[in-house]
Amino acid sequence: MTASIRTPWFWLTVAALALLSLFVLYPLANILTASVTGDGPSGWARLFDNPKYMQAIGNTLLLATAVTVIATLIGVPMAYVTARHTFPGKGLIALLPLITLVIPEVIAAQTWLMMLGNNGLITRSLREVGIRLPSFYGWFGLITSMSFIYYTYVYIGVVSAIARFDAQLEEAAQSLGTAPGKSRLKVMLPVIMPAILASALLVFTMTVGNFAISMILSHRLPLLSVVTYQAAVAEGASDITMQSTLASVSVLIVMAVLFVNRRIIRRGKYEIVQGRGAKPQPLRGMRGALVAALAGLVVLISLLPLISIIIGAFTASRGPVMQWGSWTLANLERVFVSAPQPLVNSLTYAGIATLISIIFSAMVSYLVVKKPNILTPFVDYVSAIPLALSGTVLGVGLLATFHGGWLPLSGTATIIVLAYVIRRMPFGMRNGQATLHNIPNSLEEASISLGVAPVATFFRVVLPVMLPAIISAAILTWTTTVAELSASILVYSGGRETLPIQVFRLIDSGLMAYASAYGLVLVTVILLPIIIAARVFRIDVFALR
Repeated sequence: MTASIRTPWFWLTVAALALLSLFVLYPLANILTASVTGDGPSGWARLFDNPKYMQAIGNTLLLATAVTVIATLIGVPMAYVTARHTFPGKGLIALLPLITLVIPEVIAAQTWLMMLGNNGLITRSLREVGIRLPSFYGWFGLITSMSFIYYTYVYIGVVSAIARFDAQLEEAAQSLGTAPGKSRLKVMLPVIMPAILASALLVFTMTVGNFAISMILSHRLPLLSVVTYQAAVAEGASDITMQSTLASVSVLIVMAVLFVNRRIIRRGKYEIVQGRGAKPQPLRGMRGALVAALAGLVVLISLLPLISIIIGAFTASRGPVMQWGSWTLANLERVFVSAPQPLVNSLTYAGIATLISIIFSAMVSYLVVKKPNILTPFVDYVSAIPLALSGTVLGVGLLATFHGGWLPLSGTATIIVLAYVIRRMPFGMRNGQATLHNIPNSLEEASISLGVAPVATFFRVVLPVMLPAIISAAILTWTTTVAELSASILVYSGGRETLPIQVFRLIDSGLMAYASAYGLVLVTVILLPIIIAARVFRIDVFALR
């Protein structure tokens, strides 16, 4: 113990734990304590006395359940046919859903409205032939848009599990007289069930914490993230009782779902030795055409936001009225010439946050995996907490903690960067630790035995080996950071609007053409690093296996 304290690695661990305690644990503790303290009735008493809040919780759970079920029913069959069969257009159908991962949710909500809103392109076209669609606001729009966004997470999680499943197990079952369909249900399904449940859990928690789509499409339907934001705006930072209580509810829901998920997986845990995956079987004729058509339709619907935003960015408008068929460059001129500050802010804040996040994640990952001590398990646990926090919860915590006192960050660019770093830090941690587990300790030991100092060994030996994983994590961090809205919308101040915030404000004002232009630039900013990584560094950011 005494020897380990004398090393620089121990004191780096102390510093990392201190930073995580200050910027992760302290805001979270403020949220939880503020819900039961303060003048007057506690937040929990007000929560149970207000029907609107109780309705928001029930609506959120119902919405999350519906989206999770529909996304799973879409994602699992798509994963199965992609992993087990070949059919016309399979290459595109297998890859195109991944594009939905880089389309910010605020843009997805906007473009769904452009197509299916009250004045949407598809709505108007169908109305002219006598077909009236239900309003896209409320349950219909929320479930439709979220399901066709989040099914991708189920697809990614399950397709690799099916591809790695040992086909010999199915063959053994069928050799004993079990029908092919029944063998898949009795043999394959239990083995891939953990992957399905993990993906479904991710969809459920993302739906509970969703802010952009909920705020834009919920209309008058109370939802947890929306009423939390409204409470934060109404109370400000002087009285955080109600917003803290609602944020605590969100945290408790996620914790409960995590607990249930772990209990289910533990009851039926299967382990198989490495075998051979099934060779994809071709689907020909009408059967192949039908599968290709259905899968293509799902992909086309999920890509509707990207198609819509390209059209909308070049469509002329007069106020909130889109003049479909009239083209202009004035919308993009506004982004780059008339009002470029949101673009500059996004590039600056996201760039700084990505750099800080990757440096911190690489250092902490190295400490946890290669230089463990009595404190590294705590560092590992605390650094994973942001995965269970929605952006709205994080924004409430940061605003309440750093509004005044000895570290006043409210109203500065620093608090936006801080929100970015905390939300996306786990991405770098996951990549860094996975890579470090595959680097043998003998490499460092050989370097040190030749007289190279431990710290110098890290920079000269370990860091170059980690570089591909660091680049991949940096790109993933950048793409998700530059699109962040739910935390930054609570902590930003005038003049510090980012691209997602600007898009959100324009949608709220009904200026869809301008919102499309800013949205198109945002998508371009997200996609460019991914393209460069794939072409120059040969890094597959969205590798499925």
